[in-house]
Amino acid sequence: MWISKPIYESLPYFYLIAGALFLAGSMYVGHSFWPTLCFVVGLLCLVAGLVVLLKRRDFRSTDKQRGSQRLDY
Repeated sequence: MWISKPIYESLPYFYLIAGALFLAGSMYVGHSFWPTLCFVVGLLCLVAGLVVLLKRRDFRSTDKQRGSQRLDY
């Protein structure tokens, strides 16, 4: 699946913002299971955003060290 570069580059930040909003929302929602659901979704979004951000950073730093060429299709 190919997506445009601006969308691809902004995905980890979207995950982090969504996670923060869900965590904040879990403090204000008070109906039955919704606070727990918001907390779990927020935590998963934060973890996913950090994992993607750190994986990209590590790949880009090792990619520069190897000197491999970038392939644009």
